[in-house]
Amino acid sequence: MSRNPFNEGWAVRTKVSAFAELGGAGSEWVSVTLPHDAQISSQRRSDAPSGAAGGYFPSGAFEYRKTLSVDEGDQGKVFVLEFDGVYRDAMVYVNGALAGQHAFGYSRFTVRIDPYLRFGSTNEIRVACRAHQDSRWYTGAGIYRDVHLIVKEPVHINVDGVRITSDDIDSERAVVEVAAEITNFSALTTTVEVTSSINEEGIAEAATGRSPLTLLPGTSAVVRHRLYVDSPALWSVDFPSLYTCVLQVCAEGRVLDKESIPFGIRRLQIDPRRGLRINGETVKLRGACVHHDNGPLGAATIAAAEERRVRLLKEAGFNAIRSSHNPASSALLEACDRLGMLVIDEAFDVWTSSKSDFDYATDFVQWWERDLEAMVAKDRNHPSVIMYSIGNEIPETGARDGGIWSRRLAEKLRSLDSSRPITNGINGFVSSLDLVLAGMKQHQAASDGSGAGVNGMMTQVGDMMNQISASEMVSERTAESFSVLDVAGMNYGDGRYVLDKTLFPNRVIVGTETFPGQIARNWELVEAHSHVIGDFTWTGWDYLGEAGLGSVGYADSESGAAAMVARPYPWLSAWSGDLDITGQRRPASYYREVVFGLRSRPYIAVHRPEFHGRAPLQTPWSWSDAIESWTWEGFEGCPVHVEVYSDADEVELILNGKSVGRTAVGADLAFRADFDFTYEPGQLTAVAYSDGIEQSRTHLSTAEKRISLEAQADREQLTPDTRDLAFVAIAVTDGNGIIHPGKDRAVTVTVSGAGRLQALGSANPATEETFAGPTRTTFDGRAIAIIRPVGEGDIYVTVDAADCETVRLQLRSVASTTSADRLLVS
Repeated sequence: MSRNPFNEGWAVRTKVSAFAELGGAGSEWVSVTLPHDAQISSQRRSDAPSGAAGGYFPSGAFEYRKTLSVDEGDQGKVFVLEFDGVYRDAMVYVNGALAGQHAFGYSRFTVRIDPYLRFGSTNEIRVACRAHQDSRWYTGAGIYRDVHLIVKEPVHINVDGVRITSDDIDSERAVVEVAAEITNFSALTTTVEVTSSINEEGIAEAATGRSPLTLLPGTSAVVRHRLYVDSPALWSVDFPSLYTCVLQVCAEGRVLDKESIPFGIRRLQIDPRRGLRINGETVKLRGACVHHDNGPLGAATIAAAEERRVRLLKEAGFNAIRSSHNPASSALLEACDRLGMLVIDEAFDVWTSSKSDFDYATDFVQWWERDLEAMVAKDRNHPSVIMYSIGNEIPETGARDGGIWSRRLAEKLRSLDSSRPITNGINGFVSSLDLVLAGMKQHQAASDGSGAGVNGMMTQVGDMMNQISASEMVSERTAESFSVLDVAGMNYGDGRYVLDKTLFPNRVIVGTETFPGQIARNWELVEAHSHVIGDFTWTGWDYLGEAGLGSVGYADSESGAAAMVARPYPWLSAWSGDLDITGQRRPASYYREVVFGLRSRPYIAVHRPEFHGRAPLQTPWSWSDAIESWTWEGFEGCPVHVEVYSDADEVELILNGKSVGRTAVGADLAFRADFDFTYEPGQLTAVAYSDGIEQSRTHLSTAEKRISLEAQADREQLTPDTRDLAFVAIAVTDGNGIIHPGKDRAVTVTVSGAGRLQALGSANPATEETFAGPTRTTFDGRAIAIIRPVGEGDIYVTVDAADCETVRLQLRSVASTTSADRLLVS
């Protein structure tokens, strides 16, 4: 058996019909390495049909091709292509014959190709796919996740045919059951020996088992080994201990098949009295909703980018991710297993009712079972996955047929995996949208027409959602849809948390989606009530599309008289993440860290003085437009507003040795103190006091006038494969590490040697610049370059900007023994 990466040697072009190609239409083939987003380098347009939802990227149909040479002696073996994700409507052709297809853009799927291969010859594989007004966010397009070629003997372990469970655990031992489905495609009855061994990471073998198995031709059977691991190292967020199960199928002294499956041993319990417990310890979910795109990389799911995202989210205080609103990539789950991050893996954003013109609702009835099967097959051996979600803000959950569908999906998941609880991100506002819309129409008819329209309504939607979600109408409408769940997922429904403790005493609740500005209130509810197990903010990591959802405008400016949840071109990203699309933490992230009780040192966030005195226009997904800087050239003597986030009683601000004020924390907002005074360059210090005693302090300093360019890679050594990357942080500073946010520069990055520039970008949420070019303007003094290895050897990176000395970096691409070593090197 072999399972090899199949990411190199591909080419892509815009797809046209054969008839159009005869007429001269179509584009040239371009060589690419997978994972690849065919849409991210497209020219955005203000009139793109996707609009703000899709980040003003154009739709498109694409075609990939690759050749595969197969030896004559391989006849009789099973060849399978495994696609971790193709967006979307994938059609896989081998030598011109349709070998398989898959409608959903986020499911892992396999295609058996040996019936179509020409053995002893070269074969052509083509994959067609498309993206077209089928989502509420930026999806990307193409073969954007990993592909593997799997080759097996006629007698083999089925692809995704191994399930490892460990429900019986105590301090002395864990009972691990290994169930493997074996198939005999040969023409003869065959007896094999199946062995399994469990190895603790970095330690000797922990348990073994073996058994004979006889298979008739064309049949399958399940082999089960019940193994006992002494003194098990339990997997948890703080101690993500992993084991490896090695399975072998042997006959007549020959190994026919072999699988190595990482897994974790952990005990999961949920009830309304003690909440969520992992290995007997209560855990509150400090959650981040995340979309699947990787910012400058677009939708390309390269393993090192997923690893980096998990690491940075964990460093920011999160311990859980909700994959919004589609199944997560295998690479993301592998990173969560290694680093200790909990996951709610979500299946769908739509069922039978469309949210976009050409979305998955048209395929749901035919494909939902296969897509749930694919999600569970991918997830079931990952200890990080603690919960499945069957949907997000599904309108049907407030209707009678929604109860029917909810039960179908939940019971299907239980039949596939009964070890994990099931939730659904139900928004009571959306579940009663038909009545809400009718009421809005009546209100509009009765008004004088002077309202601000949908954007004006959306600025008040937070309170509206909460009030409606907590209403008796929603209680009745959603009762059946909630009743089929193990955990009631609530989007913007914190008004139900206390209410449901009385109405539904057996209900366990998780805030599957919440407004960032309400984290202090929500977290207080989470900590106060055992039946509320966590909070997932929208959103942990900023994303492409839904452009301007969390934007901040100002009255009397070009933004108009009302906040906008959909901003015009050239807006690109939602601008609602705790971390921006480059992975840089924004002020909201530090505030959340204080609320979680993970940070005691105060944090200073300064409002941009050019907007002082103007009313901010914010949506419920916005944070203040403040940044961590005390460098505001040209605003000397002007008023400035400063926020300080702290868990202390009081905060004092000291500017150049003189106090500018001391105020109670929480006067306007919990965990925050606000100050207004006059800007003066120098050093600004925040001192936190509790019971009159200083607890901690922090400071900001003004950058010196000189300009310097800094560039630092997150690692110096890479592995020459398709899963690794280096992220080079670029900053415009004063030479002492202090950033100049007001002196942005166009930076040019050149890469030579054994690497290439995969992407170059900044966090700017509204720009016409592309991620694909070698030049990009910094935003608030920062940019990021992403380097991809293309072979073994040295990689030379040069960074240039006007008025700055050139920065040169040297990285090295060297083969590594394991993927874990490769990704965790720093």
